[in-house]
Amino acid sequence: MEEIVDRPYKPEILIVDDNIEILDFLEDDLSDQFEIIRALDGVEALEVVNRTLIQLIVCDVMMPEMDGFEVCKIIKSTPKHAHIPIILLTAKNTLNAKIEGLEIGADAYIEKPFSPEYLRAQIHSLLLNRNKIKEFFISSPFVHVNTTNIHKSEETFLEKIYEVIQQHLADPNLDVEKLADLMNMSRPTLYRKIKSISDVSPNELINMARLKKATELLLHHDYKIFEVSFLVGFSSQTHFGRNFQKYYGMSPSEYVHEVNSKKTNM
Repeated sequence: MEEIVDRPYKPEILIVDDNIEILDFLEDDLSDQFEIIRALDGVEALEVVNRTLIQLIVCDVMMPEMDGFEVCKIIKSTPKHAHIPIILLTAKNTLNAKIEGLEIGADAYIEKPFSPEYLRAQIHSLLLNRNKIKEFFISSPFVHVNTTNIHKSEETFLEKIYEVIQQHLADPNLDVEKLADLMNMSRPTLYRKIKSISDVSPNELINMARLKKATELLLHHDYKIFEVSFLVGFSSQTHFGRNFQKYYGMSPSEYVHEVNSKKTNM
């Protein structure tokens, strides 16, 4: 029986250019580290973005049907796609062209002819920045999201979802379906958006918010553990305890004791 070996994960990158030779060149140079998806013009690029979870876009500016500036403008003004880093490639080397690209939200602007090594460095830099945002969000969800280096549309989205979850935290029926309705988004769109920013699912995000609120109630208010479990939307104290143990590595009572002991010894 043939052994099944998991392939290493490769970020999906969309390359957009009306020149087949350029597409071939880019794919050949980048495919060892990235999963490459191709598009011949801006219209096709938008179709790809709508059906695939793209991590980054490398897009030519001068194209028929729809140029790179328009592609960038549409993607960056669409909340569910605005987080995607975009690198514009162009033969235009005027200052005005660079300013236009950056003003509509492009994350980098590279002139043709360009160094493949420089393009790779830009891609890695932008993806690394995205990963740092994810790591921060996972470790400290909902904590002053405007202090992270994120796109303004993402900041607004995170603030909104934080507000909605907090308003309905005590509702044990708050799940991805209800959260999507409250956010006026479809479930797939909400899932893709949250995963792209935080690398966690909507249900995990809700669960983390419940547990973060629970620690606040346990430490700063005179509530019993069973009271806290219901105040943050868990159906039972047992369910609350299991989730708390999984997230913090200890029971709620152990957590309170440890924090209070540290305060006493300070």
